Amino acid sequence: MKKLLLTFCLAAFYSCTQAQPARPVINTEDAEYIKANYTKMEKQVTMRDGKKLWCSIYLPKDQSVKYPILMTRTPYNAAPYGDAFKTTLGQNMLLAKEGFIFVYADVRGRWMSEGDFVDVRPQIDNKTNKTQTDESTDTYDTIDWLVKNLPNNNGKVGIEGISYPGFYSTASLPNAHPALKAVSPQAPVTDWFIGDDFHHNGAFFQMDAFAFLTSFGVPRPKPINPAEFKNGIKYTQHDNYKFYLEVGALPNFKKKYLGDSVKFWDNMMNHPNYDSFWKGMNIRPHLVNIKPAVLTVGGFFDAEDAFGAQNVYKAIEQQNPQAVKNMIVLGPWFHGGWERGDGDFFGDQNFGQKTSEYFRQHIELPFFKYYLKDKGDMTLPEASIFITGSNEWHQFKTWPPQNTVEKSLYLQANGKITFNKPTYDNSFDQYISDPAAPVPYQDGIQEKRTREYMIDDQRFASRRPDVKTYQTEVLADDMTLTGPVIADLFASTTGTDADFVVKLIDVFPDDYPNPVPNPKNVTMAGYQMLVRGDIFRGRFRNSYEKPEAFLPGRITEVKYAMPDIGHTFKKGHRIMIQVQNSWFPLVDRNPQKFVDIYHAKDSDFQKATMRIFHDKAAPSSVKMMVLEN
Repeated sequence: MKKLLLTFCLAAFYSCTQAQPARPVINTEDAEYIKANYTKMEKQVTMRDGKKLWCSIYLPKDQSVKYPILMTRTPYNAAPYGDAFKTTLGQNMLLAKEGFIFVYADVRGRWMSEGDFVDVRPQIDNKTNKTQTDESTDTYDTIDWLVKNLPNNNGKVGIEGISYPGFYSTASLPNAHPALKAVSPQAPVTDWFIGDDFHHNGAFFQMDAFAFLTSFGVPRPKPINPAEFKNGIKYTQHDNYKFYLEVGALPNFKKKYLGDSVKFWDNMMNHPNYDSFWKGMNIRPHLVNIKPAVLTVGGFFDAEDAFGAQNVYKAIEQQNPQAVKNMIVLGPWFHGGWERGDGDFFGDQNFGQKTSEYFRQHIELPFFKYYLKDKGDMTLPEASIFITGSNEWHQFKTWPPQNTVEKSLYLQANGKITFNKPTYDNSFDQYISDPAAPVPYQDGIQEKRTREYMIDDQRFASRRPDVKTYQTEVLADDMTLTGPVIADLFASTTGTDADFVVKLIDVFPDDYPNPVPNPKNVTMAGYQMLVRGDIFRGRFRNSYEKPEAFLPGRITEVKYAMPDIGHTFKKGHRIMIQVQNSWFPLVDRNPQKFVDIYHAKDSDFQKATMRIFHDKAAPSSVKMMVLEN
């Protein structure tokens, strides 16, 4: 591996990158409670192929009742190892104080577990022998040992996890052990090509991928304590826009930093399309014949895995009989925000109530108490959704709700949008898209990818000539949108490839008051709050498996779904749509030439003249679902 002369702070890395939950602030009172009320043991549990996986186990000292088991399987680590105790148990202390047997398991090939690690290990439906393993069998074998060997357990098991541990939660569902009664995938990694973490609609989220894999992607030589791991790839960046622009084309990352040390980076670069490599990692087709109750949790403003939570729920709903208890919770949260903090605000937006506290007390704890302890009543609705804008919890019998009407906002000339199709001919906006000066994903200078970009003010973007901005007149009434957002663009390019970014924005009135207090000195008058934005790599407009070049100058439809929303545009606000062709450095730059982008040269990047059409023959629009009272 190349000698690397730059420095990198791993502590900062762990707190900011995708799929890795932030380290909690230690609460002395909680830590003392854990030591006073739990004992710890560590075991190596043998899988059906003979490999031993590490489990750190915390058992309640009070043995007057039997306890269910609540497990998290993780690729990050089950630390601390040895005599030291975790300072919290469960994803929040309400669970610890309720009383469960907590199990933290290093997955196969990570940290203190034996075997080889495979990222998002593919599910094997038709195993050819009794020793074949996947994440479902490893979960089954672990549960089987736990219920047969842990003292004073009641024979019931629950699993939960956020992000990558969310994937392992999902993977416990196919062919689940009979003792597994309740599973909560939270922001689960689900599809690394279509919608989570590393790609959205085929567009490569380079900043998250590079930052994450420079540590996580470097293999450990043997079962090892994280404190002994010294092989993280070192680099430094203070201005991420400048850093990624100077690195240039994607092959330069391997040349300058990664060498041959990160196998998964090489795998991504060698699989530019949605082939069997990516399809094998998609757990959704395997979510059939589900027996445990499922509570999927996600954040509307989750920068990593908003797609995963919504689509795990949808897959279970569509592929299983209605007798399966399948629920979803969506709130105004960043990645894992429902378990950290109060959830009363995010970015510049105040939600007027402690949404995370509500989730923990009134949804998560009752879910596990009911299915694992037979305590309470199962009164949770199918969908518990916090609607931003109006800032209210709603309960729905389905998600998306049934009482909605489909409407489309059509782009118009002169920067307007209305619910009426254009009636005129040959209308378009034209501008230059230049990969040498890509549109930033957020205002200002950032060292690392922020989570607030998902909800931040977009006025910086609306001032650029390569961002086309359209907005309604002032709304006469509240309008609540629930469910999917479909971008449907008609565009042309002088190039042969293009990315498209569509953003749905809530524009606040020009007399909207500033918050009190206002420590960030934010101006809320005219604020352009991002409600939903996403990118689509245009070459995949007809197929993720077989990309197609654009014909220069030809009007081409690009249509794609964005993650669901739940938001009220209040009376007096406006709805805005922005269209652009780069989102940098969040997403890698499209050369705007039909080449293999993962092996592109710096010389391949070229300017292109873009046209966004809005006439009766090419009516660009954004489709949404409007909630009816």
